[in-house]
Amino acid sequence: MRNLVTAILLAATVLVARAQSGLDGKWNFEMNSQMGAVTAKVDLKVDGTHLTGQFDMGGGRVWPVENGVVDGDRISFTINRDGRMTYEMKGKLEGDKITGAAGAMGTTVEWTMARAK
Repeated sequence: MRNLVTAILLAATVLVARAQSGLDGKWNFEMNSQMGAVTAKVDLKVDGTHLTGQFDMGGGRVWPVENGVVDGDRISFTINRDGRMTYEMKGKLEGDKITGAAGAMGTTVEWTMARAK
């Protein structure tokens, strides 16, 4: 029985670590909003359950990932857009793709990120 419990705990730890480390790296972000298409180069880093990184919007605009949390294959974070608007982002990792929704100013828009190659 003790070996079974140990094996289950080890398997759970490996699954969580795999989902978390699967987020590390460079991503290509896309979102279509009422203001038009938004693209960015994203760099993500996981430390335990804490998610950090940045969105490079081009033209010298870089928005940091704030309040980032990883919970298994799910992530949540905020992005402050040039001090004018805060996006609340939620997503789910599925292989080399993350799909999610961004909420701001009473609206919600879907987004995707694909691992950069």
